[in-house]
Amino acid sequence: MIINPYLSFNGNCQAAFELYEKSLGGKVEMSMTYADSPMASQVPAEWGDKILHITLALGDLRLQGADASPDRYEKPRGFSVALALDDAAEASRIFKELSDGGTVQLPLQETFWAAAFAMLTDRFGTPWIINCAKPTQGASA
Repeated sequence: MIINPYLSFNGNCQAAFELYEKSLGGKVEMSMTYADSPMASQVPAEWGDKILHITLALGDLRLQGADASPDRYEKPRGFSVALALDDAAEASRIFKELSDGGTVQLPLQETFWAAAFAMLTDRFGTPWIINCAKPTQGASA
């Protein structure tokens, strides 16, 4: 079994995944608009350029999403996309990119369990947790 986060957007999925591709270092491997799908005749013309489905490959993992129709869109709540990193500088870079224009609930900082930890909601409404574990004591380089 593989679990992939699937995010819903309010018409800005393309822009969100452009940010995620840049920030997370992945590659969009599939994207389809409503106009390019068999559903083209079932959506208003102004909805044609919205994303029916998109997949961002991040190594062996996938982040997926779509634009939900305005009558079906619900603001994300009750979850966060959690990033586990092993490089504090990379955690800082990603935090800066994802938090730009968003809302920071907890700034990136060292905690008793992490070299760097933060909580934010990006400008597209996706909640994120960034966690960079502390190096294991006695680990060699």
